[in-house]
Amino acid sequence: MSDRLEVLRNILAEDPNHRLARYGLAMEYVKAGCLEDAVTEFRALLASHPDYAYAYFHAGQTLERLARLDDARQMYTDGIAAAGRAADAHAASELQAALDLLG
Repeated sequence: MSDRLEVLRNILAEDPNHRLARYGLAMEYVKAGCLEDAVTEFRALLASHPDYAYAYFHAGQTLERLARLDDARQMYTDGIAAAGRAADAHAASELQAALDLLG
């Protein structure tokens, strides 16, 4: 794994709720093909930052890649609610489009 993973893990060891480090770690896992690890990190991120709409989007995409379509649908639905709470119409639109593609 990359040095970037080590740096992100070190940041999280000091501050487990560091939003950008947790998001970055999840995305690094996606890039490395460690999709289950990525989902775990997205869920940890959302547990401490439930209104971070883009994490729902990327978690949903990761779940789709794992063929966990019901979980992806739920993630997108939860993300739409989070985007509404954050008054983020752009994120809500992207999440709704992803949900619509799943049918």
